[in-house]
Amino acid sequence: MSLMELFFQLLEVPQWPSAKDVASSADGKKSSNPLAPPSNPEDEDREEQKRRDASWKAMKYSLIAFGATFGMIGSYMVYELGKPKRDENGHIIEDEFSQMPLIQQFFSRMWKEMDYYKRMIREPSREKLLPDPLTYPYIQPPYTLVLEMTDVLVHPDWTYKTGWRFKKRPGVDHFLEQVAPPLFEVVVFTAEQGMTVFPILDALDPNGYIMYRLVRDATHFVDGHHVKDLDCLNRDLSKVIVIDWNSESLKFHPRNMLRLPRWKGNDDDQTLVDLGTFLRTIAAEKVEDVRDVLDYYQQFSNPVEAFRENQRKLLDKMEAKEKELKENPQTGTLASRWTPSFLKPR
Repeated sequence: MSLMELFFQLLEVPQWPSAKDVASSADGKKSSNPLAPPSNPEDEDREEQKRRDASWKAMKYSLIAFGATFGMIGSYMVYELGKPKRDENGHIIEDEFSQMPLIQQFFSRMWKEMDYYKRMIREPSREKLLPDPLTYPYIQPPYTLVLEMTDVLVHPDWTYKTGWRFKKRPGVDHFLEQVAPPLFEVVVFTAEQGMTVFPILDALDPNGYIMYRLVRDATHFVDGHHVKDLDCLNRDLSKVIVIDWNSESLKFHPRNMLRLPRWKGNDDDQTLVDLGTFLRTIAAEKVEDVRDVLDYYQQFSNPVEAFRENQRKLLDKMEAKEKELKENPQTGTLASRWTPSFLKPR
C-alpha cells in the first residue's frame, strides 16, 4: 500500500452506531442489571405490598416504643408525686391518704400535688401582695396608685439598629414626681416577668418614687388573661386607683380602674402631664371613695381629655364669676358661692 492510499484511509469518516444498535445495547444492559425492578406487573404488585408491610411494621414498632417510653415516664411521675413524705430520719410521715390501699394512696397524693402546681400557676403567689399599711410615726399615703408598666409608662420598641428596647413615655419623670409619697403610695403591677420588669424600673425610677413592684406571679390567670386581684392588695379599695389600658386585667374590680388609651410610642403624647394633675386633684379634694369619681370618667373613651375639658369649663366659669363680682360687688365673694373641683362638671 502506497503512502497516498494510507493517507486517504485515515481521512475517512468513522461509522457511528445506528439507533437500533443503541436500543438493543440498552436492553441488554437493562436485562443484565440485577437491581432493576421486574417488568412483570404481578412482580411489581408483590414488591409494592412488601414495601407497605415494611412501612407498617416500622410504624408499629415506633408506636410500641413511644408507648413504652410514655408508660415508664408516667409510672415514674406517679411514684415521685405519690410517694409518702419522710422525715429527716427516713420515717414515713402519716397523712390523710395513709389508710387507703397502696395504689390509691399514690394516685391521691399525685392528684393533690398536681392540683397544688396548678393553683401555683393560676393564683397569686401569696395572700397579701403588699405589707400592712405603715403606722405612726411613719407616714402612710392616703391613696394607693397602681400603675401598669407596659404601654402606660414605657413602650416596647424594636428597630434593626437597637433591637428590642423600652421607650420612656414623655413626661414620665415629672409624673412620678407629682404622684410620689406622701400623696400616693405608688405600686407598679404588671403581668410581665420580674426579670424584665426590675431592670427597667431601676432605670426608670432612680429616685425611688415607686414603693412596690408586683409582677406576673402576683396575678390570677383566668380565661387566658393575667388578672390583677385587688382583694390581695391588702389595702382599702375605696382608696385604690388603677391606671391601665386593658380592661381584662381588672375584670374583678372594674370600678377601681381608670382606663387610658394604649400608648403606641408617639413622641407628642401629653397624657401623663394631665393625668398627674387629675390625681393630685383627687388627693387635694380628699375624696372619700375614689370609685365614685372613676365611675363618672369611665363613660369617656379618654378620661384625661374629659378631665381637661372639665378643667377648661371650670376656669371659664371662674373668670365669668370674677367678672360678675367686679361689676356687682353686692353678690358676695367667690369662695362663699362655689367650691372648686375639676373632678366633675358643676
